[in-house]
Amino acid sequence: MDPVWTTTVLLVPCVIVLTAGFFYLYGLIVGLLSKTSVRNKVVVVTDALSGLGKECAGVFHKGGARLILCGKSWEKLEGLADDLANASDPTVTFPPKLVLLDFGDMDSMPDAVAEILDCYGCLDVVILNSSMKVKAPAQSLSLEMDKLLMDNNYFGPVTLAKGVLPSMMSRRTGHLLLVNSIQGKLAVPFRTTYAASKHAVQAFFDCLRAEVEEYGICVSTINHTFISRAASGDAAAASSKSIWSLLYTKKPLGISPDEAAAEIVKTLNNKRKEVVIAPSLPKAAIYARSFFPEVFFAVTAAGVKNAAAWEKM
Repeated sequence: MDPVWTTTVLLVPCVIVLTAGFFYLYGLIVGLLSKTSVRNKVVVVTDALSGLGKECAGVFHKGGARLILCGKSWEKLEGLADDLANASDPTVTFPPKLVLLDFGDMDSMPDAVAEILDCYGCLDVVILNSSMKVKAPAQSLSLEMDKLLMDNNYFGPVTLAKGVLPSMMSRRTGHLLLVNSIQGKLAVPFRTTYAASKHAVQAFFDCLRAEVEEYGICVSTINHTFISRAASGDAAAASSKSIWSLLYTKKPLGISPDEAAAEIVKTLNNKRKEVVIAPSLPKAAIYARSFFPEVFFAVTAAGVKNAAAWEKM
């Protein structure tokens, strides 16, 4: 038998076994980190009905956290709570508390914040995971839509953070973690109000970080390109004729919920202040915007013209 062929036959199973072992150890480490960082702690997850929210709920519930799950639908929240209970050992987990929370309804926010605080009387971790997305030319967006975007992406998370801060400050401990878009750092065309809301909420928590550090409160931000609905999918469905597709392509459907949840666990455990989850090009664009603004503006303008040309073809 050919020695090369023999070597190949022997190496392939070894590579498969090593790869499987790597992923097993990775999952084991993430599980251990989640348990050590959140066991017995009160953890709030907003928009718990989203893909990332459900993933975080599952990870932290198995890790022994006292969960407070927030969402817009009571029926769906109850279904999520049932799923968590059925998938875990009730002797080492706590049944989650449920709170109706809609960042788009600012009139209901004071009652929702009070209900969250009443669940356990204190909070350890608040994961601010919520986002409303709109892609359109600036002149086509109504003022009502602008306000709705700002409520969901800025005023809502800020109102919740302000509401829980006195409790954290009195206990001199706590962790606020904002899940934000990379557009909190990098604005791209046709997302004017969306990018503005993400820049605003990023700036708020960057300022807040310094203000509350003396009280032992940690503020973290995670900026991602986008979170897919699943771990994998059809690349063709996510393809784009515009060069802007390059800014958002890490996988065919972006970062998966389980990958984002793993990053959240690591951020909480290591108390990192800022994390950017993105491929090299978007990260380079962030630096280009700061150090070579004229070049960046020229590239963005060219991207708009390129997209318009493709649409006419």
